[in-house]
Amino acid sequence: MPDPRYDPRRLGRHGEDLVARWYESQGYDVVDRNWRCEHGELDLVLLRGRQLVVCEVKTRSSLRFGHPAEAVGPDKQRRLRRLVGCWLGEVSRRPEVTGVDAVRIDVAAVVGGRIEVIEGAC
Repeated sequence: MPDPRYDPRRLGRHGEDLVARWYESQGYDVVDRNWRCEHGELDLVLLRGRQLVVCEVKTRSSLRFGHPAEAVGPDKQRRLRRLVGCWLGEVSRRPEVTGVDAVRIDVAAVVGGRIEVIEGAC
């Protein structure tokens, strides 16, 4: 029986908070969080200079069911690329996005508060 104290949304939010702070410590600005459209959701959208980074955050309490990044397979990668296009189409007139000349999709794996960022994962 699952532990009633375990709340996957809370765990996921905690992981996203950790990863957002990590990117900010690396000089990125958080532009959007949990952006949604009919095709899905982007966890974090970040900007540093003219580079836009979209990060898919996967948080787990342990490695019992494998490494969190393994959950971002080919289908999820295709969906992320599609979502990035949707996001760019929606926000293309926002001043902070007009100068973007590079887009990268990262995956961040969080296990037990430890963060591993895989740059350019998709």
